[in-house]
Amino acid sequence: MIGVVDYEAGNLKSVELALRHIGVDFYISKDPEKLLSADRMIFPGVGEAQSSMEVLDRTGLGDAVKEFAASGKPLLGICIGCQILFDFSEERNTDCLGIIPGKVLEFSSDMGLKVPHMGWNQVSHLGRHPIFDGIDDDSAFYFVHSYYPSPASNDAEIGRTEYGIEFSSAVAKNNVVATQFHPEKSGEIGLKLLKNFISL
Repeated sequence: MIGVVDYEAGNLKSVELALRHIGVDFYISKDPEKLLSADRMIFPGVGEAQSSMEVLDRTGLGDAVKEFAASGKPLLGICIGCQILFDFSEERNTDCLGIIPGKVLEFSSDMGLKVPHMGWNQVSHLGRHPIFDGIDDDSAFYFVHSYYPSPASNDAEIGRTEYGIEFSSAVAKNNVVATQFHPEKSGEIGLKLLKNFISL
């Protein structure tokens, strides 16, 4: 059973539709104890780092996510749910959950490209992680973001994308996997990634 974290950050409907499409059992919850009882956790969202952390701190969901990550059960973070797993975000100078060492940085306006980075872009998945099993290297996924993950160790990087600069678009640490892109909005390839997560 998959527990999907509801922390008032939106985008739950897209995740719900994707999980229904691939026929897996899941529930969406704001209850930390109920989420901790799940076999797997998905931590999705669109939103802003500081307001998301305020909700996580106020509700106890932040501690639940950290406890789940420490349990060894598979956890998938998506978009802001990826960024919040790091130590710190430049978005309003926000301290985050510290599950994956590193920072979240803002795209520079000097790149000459539109920010937010929005639309389809290729992900080079470096052949390092089973989350990409059966997915061609440099497949395109859907992005919407103005900030990007910068893990402290290159070993954490399992996917890379170019948008003015090369940045980490997928990361992993032990049982925790996170994508800056939205697999639930990325068509059949995104659904395949979600199936791979369920198989971890």
